[in-house]
Amino acid sequence: MEKTELERVQRYLRTLFGNPQIKVTGRPKKKDSAEVYLGDEFIGVLFKDEEDDELSYNFQMAILDTDLD
Repeated sequence: MEKTELERVQRYLRTLFGNPQIKVTGRPKKKDSAEVYLGDEFIGVLFKDEEDDELSYNFQMAILDTDLD
């Protein structure tokens, strides 16, 4: 993903969740996805989906049972 794309999605997520600590960073060997962090903690992967001449971004986050208290 291009730097401008990452910045646009990051800005959207920060606004949507009201949290300026969200960071979206590119993955070195993957052009169609990025990593999402909350501060220094990795929270998920963002995938770019270009299908049927439409562009969307899908955020995938796993929540471990051990994290639920």
